[in-house]
Amino acid sequence: MQDFWPSSGYPTLRRDARGWLLPTEGYFRRFLDRPELALVDGSCEAERVLHLALRDAPLRDVAPSALAQLQDADARENYTHFLAFRDALLAAGSLEGWYLALVRGGNIRVPPLFIDWVVEAIAHGLLEENDDARVARAAELLFRPQRISVQGGQILAGDQGTLDLQADTGGLGEVGRLLLQGGAALASVELRVLGDGDDAAYRADRQRRWLLDLTHEVTQDLSHGLVLRMTRARSGLKALATVLERWVAHFLGVQVRISPLQKVEDSAWRWHVGLDAESSALLNDLYKGVSMADTRMKQLLSLFRLEFADSSAMRPDVAGKPVYLGLAMTSDQVLRLKPQNLLLNLPLAARS
Repeated sequence: MQDFWPSSGYPTLRRDARGWLLPTEGYFRRFLDRPELALVDGSCEAERVLHLALRDAPLRDVAPSALAQLQDADARENYTHFLAFRDALLAAGSLEGWYLALVRGGNIRVPPLFIDWVVEAIAHGLLEENDDARVARAAELLFRPQRISVQGGQILAGDQGTLDLQADTGGLGEVGRLLLQGGAALASVELRVLGDGDDAAYRADRQRRWLLDLTHEVTQDLSHGLVLRMTRARSGLKALATVLERWVAHFLGVQVRISPLQKVEDSAWRWHVGLDAESSALLNDLYKGVSMADTRMKQLLSLFRLEFADSSAMRPDVAGKPVYLGLAMTSDQVLRLKPQNLLLNLPLAARS
C-alpha cells in the first residue's frame, strides 16, 4: 500500500491474524532519526556510542549506567522515555494492545508525542488503496490538532502545527524566525482546500498544507414537506465518519454506521459521546437541558448519528437506539479530537 504519511512508520510494521500492528526493529529504528534522538554536533561520545548501538540492534538491552553517561540532561530524558516506550510496546505485543491498555488504565504518564505517533501508524493502517485524499486528511484529525476557521458559513480545518509554524517562522523553522526578527519579508506557504483531483498533490505534500472542509450539506426547504439536501463536494465530514467507523471496527470488532447531523431531533435521546473534551461537556449540558450562550453553541462543529449494525452488540437497555456524537472546537478555535472516547464510552454489551 502506498505510504500516505512517511512519518508514520507504517511500512515497517507487520500485522497479526487479527489485523493489529506488530512492532519491528525497523519501526523502533526510525525513532532514532527524529529530532528528539538524532545526533547533533554537540552530542557526547557516550551518546554517539548508544545511538549507533541502537541503530544496529534497536531491541538491545540498555543498562542504566549507559544512560547515566550521557552528558546532556535532555538526551538522557529522551532516551529514557524512548526505551520505556519500546519495552512497553514489546510487552503489549501490538500497537493497538498498547494503546488500549493505556487509555483504559487512565493516569497516562507517557509523553503525548509517543501516543500521537502510535495513533498515526494505526490510522495509516485504516486507510485503503482506493481512498481519496479526503479520507486520509480526515484521519489526520485523530492525531494532529487542527485550527478551525469559520468564514461565511464555511468551516475549514488546518493543521495546527503547520499554521503555527507559518505564523512564527514563515514555514522556515529557526532560520525563518531569525529572518522575521531581522525584518525580512517571507513568502507564505500556500494553503488550499482539499478537493477532487488533489489526491496526487496531497500524497506528495510533506508539510501538511491542506485544509479540510468540515461544512455541512446545504439544506433547502422546497415546501409541501419536501427537503432537498445537497452534499458539499468538498466536505470532509463524511470522510471523517468513514474513518471513525473503521476505528471502531478495528479496535472493538463491531460494525457501526456513522452519519453527519446538523441537529438532534430525538425525544428518546439515550446515549451520546463527545469526540473531544469540549463536545463531551457540551453534549452533557444539552442532554440535561442546560441553557447555553450562543458563543458556546458556536463551538459545536458537527453532530453525528452512530448506529450499530447488530443491536445485540449494545447494552440491552439501549439496544437499537442511536448514539449521538459531537465534535467541537475550543474557545480559541482549536480542535483536539480524542479517538479513545469512542473506544471507552460506547454502550457495548458485556462480553463473556
